[in-house]
Amino acid sequence: MRHRRADRAGGEATGSSDHRGDLTMPNALLTINAGSSSIKFALFEHGATAQRLIARGSIEGIGEVPRFIARAPDGTTLDRYQWKPSAAMDHEALLEPLLAWLTSHLGEKALVAVGHRVVHGGRVFHRPVRVDQAVLAELEKLVPLAPLHQPHNLAAIKAVSSLRPHLLQVACFDTAFHHDMPSVATRMALPRVYTASGVRRYGFHGISYEYLIGQLRKLAPTLAKGRVIMAHLGNGASLCAMRDGRSIDTTMGFTALDGLMMGTRCGQLDPGALLYLQQTYRLSAPAAEHMLYHESGLLGVSGISNDMRTLLASDDPRAGEAIELFVYRIVKEIGALTSALGGLDALVFSAGIGEHAAPIRQAVCEGLAWFGVECKVDANHRHETLISTSRSAVRVFVIATDEEAMIAAHTARVMRDLSPQPAAA
Repeated sequence: MRHRRADRAGGEATGSSDHRGDLTMPNALLTINAGSSSIKFALFEHGATAQRLIARGSIEGIGEVPRFIARAPDGTTLDRYQWKPSAAMDHEALLEPLLAWLTSHLGEKALVAVGHRVVHGGRVFHRPVRVDQAVLAELEKLVPLAPLHQPHNLAAIKAVSSLRPHLLQVACFDTAFHHDMPSVATRMALPRVYTASGVRRYGFHGISYEYLIGQLRKLAPTLAKGRVIMAHLGNGASLCAMRDGRSIDTTMGFTALDGLMMGTRCGQLDPGALLYLQQTYRLSAPAAEHMLYHESGLLGVSGISNDMRTLLASDDPRAGEAIELFVYRIVKEIGALTSALGGLDALVFSAGIGEHAAPIRQAVCEGLAWFGVECKVDANHRHETLISTSRSAVRVFVIATDEEAMIAAHTARVMRDLSPQPAAA
C-alpha cells in the first residue's frame, strides 16, 4: 500500500468492458461501503456461479489521520498503512491507492465491477441498478433524506468513475428491502400534499436484513416463513418485522434518525421536543441536525461514549442509564412489531452490538420474558447461533450479517442481466 499509487491512464484498462460478458473467467468484484469517516471494502473472486471472498478491510479516520488495513478471509492481516497526520485526503484521493493495492493483489484476475451500498433509493429505486449519469442525478436529489450517509455513498461512486471510468458500478439500496411494506406501515399522518411528494416511511438496513433472512432460511426454513423480528444493533440500530421473509414494518422511517436509540442518534423523538429546543435554545436547522445525528443516543445520554463496549465496562451510573434506555427502547419496539405481526416465532440479533454484546441480548430477552422468551445464559455468553432454551416460546438466534456478500451477489446479478444472451439454437 505504501509503495503503490494508481496510474489513471493504466488503471482505466483494468476492468474494461472486455471482461463483463465472460462469466466463466475468474474475475473480481469489489464492494464499497463509504461513510463520512471510513470506507469499508471487500474483494470477491467472481466465477460463473459463485463469489469467493479474497480480502476485506477498511480505510478509517478520513478527515483526521487515515488508516488502511486489509485482511484475508481468515482474519490475518495482509497489509496496513497510516498516512501522515497532515494528509488532507478525500474519498477520491484515498480510493486511488486502494484501487492500486487491490489491482496488485488480483494476479491474473481483472476487476470487472464495483457494488456500492447506497443508503437511500427513494420511491424510484427498489432494486440494484447500474449507475449512470441519470441514476446519479436522481440519487443526488435524495441527499436531504439521508444527509449523514448519502453524500459519502455518492462520493465513492464519483471517485471510482473518475479513476476507472470504464468500470461497471452498481448501486444497492438500504431502502429497497422495505419498498413493498404495506401502505399503512409507510404512511405518515401528514397532509396528503406532503405524502404525494414522497414524505413517507422508507426503512433502512435492508441489505443486512435481506442477507439475514437468507441465512435464517438455511438454519430454520420453517421459521423463516413465519413471523420474525430481526434486530440490527450497531452504531446505527433498527428492527424489522418480517412475514414469509418480507418486510412488514420497521423502526426506521423517513430518515435513519427514527426508531431505536443508537450510538449518536436519538431515535424516535416527539417532534414537539425538537420545536421546543429550536425555539428555546435558538438552534438553527444545521445545529439541530448535528445534535440529533452526532450528539445524541448512547453518547448523549451517557456523556461518555457511543461505543457499547466502553459503556458496558464503565462503572459510571450514566453509562448504566444509557444502556438501560437502549434496552428499554428495543423491548418496547419488539412489542409493537409483534403486534403488527400478530405474534412472534423467531428473534434474530445481528450487527456489532447484536452479535457481540451478550449482556445486551440477555437484557432484551429478560425484558421479553412476559412473552415467553427464555435465553440460555451459557449459550448466549458463548455467542452460539441458537441462544434460546427448548422451553422458550420464541426461538432466539445470533446471526452475523454480511452486507458485502449481499452487495456482491446483487452486483453479479446485474452483470448477468447486462451480459449478451447466447442465441437460440
